[in-house]
Amino acid sequence: MGNRGMEDLIPLVNRLRDALSSVGESCSLHLPQIAVVGGQSAGKSSVLENFVGRDFLPRGSGIVTRRPLILQLLSDNTEYGEFLHCQGKKFTDFDEIRKEIETETHRLTGSNKAISPVPIHLRIHSPHVLNLTLVDLPGITKVPVGDQPTDIEYQVRDMIMQYICKENCLILAVTPANTDLANSDALKLAKDVDPQGLRTIGVITKLDLMDEGTNARQILENKLLPLRRGYIGVVNRSQKDIDGKKDIKEALRAEKEFFLSHPAYKHMSEKMGTPYLQRILNQQFTNHIRDTLPAFRSHLQSQLLALKKEAEDYMQFNPNDPARRTKTLLQLVQRFAVDFEKLIEGSGDKVDTVNLSGGAKINRIFHERFPYELIKIGSDEGKLRTEINYAIRNTHGVRTGLFTPDTAFEAIVKKQISRLKGPCVKFIDMVSQELTTTLYQCIDKLSSFPKLRDETERIVTTEIRELETKCRDQVMLLIDIQVAYINTKHEDFVGFNNSPQMHNHTNTKIAARIGGKQGVAPHSSLIVIRKGWLTINNIGIMKGGAKEYWFILSAENLSWFKDDKEKEKKYMLPLDNLKLRDVEKGFMSSKYVFAIFNTELRNVYKDYKCLELACNSQEELDSWKASLLRAGVYPEKVAVDEQGNGPPENLSDPQLERQVETISNLVDSYMGIIYKTVRDLMPKTMMHLMINSVKEFISSELLAQLYALGECSALMDESPEQQQHRVEVLQKHAALKEALAAIGEISTSTCTTPLPPPVDSSWIKPSSLPKTAASGKPGIRSHAPPVPRVPSAGPKSSPNGSRQHTSQQNRTPALVPRRLPPAIPSVK
Repeated sequence: MGNRGMEDLIPLVNRLRDALSSVGESCSLHLPQIAVVGGQSAGKSSVLENFVGRDFLPRGSGIVTRRPLILQLLSDNTEYGEFLHCQGKKFTDFDEIRKEIETETHRLTGSNKAISPVPIHLRIHSPHVLNLTLVDLPGITKVPVGDQPTDIEYQVRDMIMQYICKENCLILAVTPANTDLANSDALKLAKDVDPQGLRTIGVITKLDLMDEGTNARQILENKLLPLRRGYIGVVNRSQKDIDGKKDIKEALRAEKEFFLSHPAYKHMSEKMGTPYLQRILNQQFTNHIRDTLPAFRSHLQSQLLALKKEAEDYMQFNPNDPARRTKTLLQLVQRFAVDFEKLIEGSGDKVDTVNLSGGAKINRIFHERFPYELIKIGSDEGKLRTEINYAIRNTHGVRTGLFTPDTAFEAIVKKQISRLKGPCVKFIDMVSQELTTTLYQCIDKLSSFPKLRDETERIVTTEIRELETKCRDQVMLLIDIQVAYINTKHEDFVGFNNSPQMHNHTNTKIAARIGGKQGVAPHSSLIVIRKGWLTINNIGIMKGGAKEYWFILSAENLSWFKDDKEKEKKYMLPLDNLKLRDVEKGFMSSKYVFAIFNTELRNVYKDYKCLELACNSQEELDSWKASLLRAGVYPEKVAVDEQGNGPPENLSDPQLERQVETISNLVDSYMGIIYKTVRDLMPKTMMHLMINSVKEFISSELLAQLYALGECSALMDESPEQQQHRVEVLQKHAALKEALAAIGEISTSTCTTPLPPPVDSSWIKPSSLPKTAASGKPGIRSHAPPVPRVPSAGPKSSPNGSRQHTSQQNRTPALVPRRLPPAIPSVK
């Protein structure tokens, strides 16, 4: 049987299974086990009861076992049972164990004979058992009974396959002797996942019920229908014996006498019967654990390494130690401050490669969204000239003015400056919202302590709101300062003397002040402002429909190519007289669309008056709009003022026309200065008054305000989820360390029984497809789940001294059609 260390390995695996099951089996370890597989009424439950020597499993007709029962047998001086879902409660009455199994089964499956893959864990301590771990699975059925699902056969099959397809699972294939062994469902399923027979042990039941004059001698001698690990025969109690409450000990004596007295079996009686089966299973299960030990140890080590850092942190945290609570609070707040600053400054350890966040989004607001908001409020030329016309005429009143009135110029400029308040307020709101989003990203790491998280969120959010108000007041003050005094002596202001020279350069200067073009630049056609994919959205189906192209925007034209290799140009569109407008997003469309059109009503592309271009996200849309602004393509404006005065009147007075032209040029010049100033000052103001202040507050003031609450101890109360997670992690860590320590004490040089040589198991026919009741044709099902591969521990010696490789690549794949099994739900 091997050394004592090997004997202790089965209880060790049981303890590890309990530890992992209590936390939902989240470590996903394939623990060694023995799965009991067989058809309904094959005698599986009777075999397990004979192992224990007690009646404790539900009885009845049809499908009785409706949930997997993981049965752990432990040799002990006392006899009792324990359920994992009733921890701490010992069942000494085995009738109570049966009732608890029935109750727990009914709780999940109801009374309609349905099945569930969620296992029931039962541990039985007894002086009459050897250490074993078995899984009693539902019996293989063919026909639904009562209100069972019509696919009950497939459900049972899939559940069985979930267990036996694992390489560390021994398969106990139970078949009654009074049926045709060549058609055994249990052996067919075992053949599917274990074609070489390395893991399959045959059990023949009901030998006493065979027809007179027949026997299973050749089968039990492994001659007629051989298996590599052979067969073991057992005799269970009959239904009459069970109804008559025949004692199992008496049944075991009768079984022994049957094999000793039967002429066909008495020569091998020592290798037959339930006690021998139990010893063989104990030995082979122990050997199987030993064989899978290297891969098992590696799996345990990888799981332990993944948990090590988190477990060490939890070990140091004592929820009842005030000093430890205070230290943890300090560490969490410091980490929160560092994470927030890293997200803003862009120096984080984990860089998001999918979306913009934190400082990158704020930078985009600074340099794309805000300039776009500025240009959106700018008046077009027609509206501006109308306002100047009215301002000049209202300034002169009933008289006809001979000179250009500077009061009209100031009135127009002040109105234009005041209109900047809207974009500036929106700009502050966007930055504030992004700071709040960044706060939420960082504060999620405090979710283990709900009170601390809530108070931190409240304090920092309140500070952001206060700083937002302060920043808004400061920005409004800056706008009011600009309105208060119109500095016509500014060095960049053209003045009245040079205003006529500005007429031919108005558009160029607007593009320069809005787009930020400064200094001497190369030829504008060579300046590439943006590249990217866009979809031309308004091409009819007859002409090819919407199609994606690679667009290149320069300072003078918009070109598009077949792909991003930029070899096959499709079209080049000059930017002269182009404007853009928003297009409402379609109900079923996921695209974000804008349109460009010609202000002179000329065709933009072929026979299309406008070109609708679609992006995949709002961010792309905003970015393209900002790029088009830099190129001088502005949003469409409606030429009606707020009082509904309509389009400008025809200027029949040449003198008035010259005055309008002069003031228009002066306004353009002065607003260029204002735009440049605002674009420069707004990001600086936000950084100083808001962003830097929030960072400084979190790093220096947040901790003090948390202490000022006077509830530091309450702040560090863990959430129930966190408490459970901490306990689970520590349980996993302790169980894995215990397992590795015990495995380290195991002598891998233990003498064990070698695996028998291969046999010809071609007599086991592949599982046939069931025929549907309606058509009589084979049902179509998907392929079997792949058999997990466990690395071979190396070549093994066969009895004749030759070295025999058992590598997995020599196995034939399981080709039996079936549905993929559903995932086993975690047991909480």
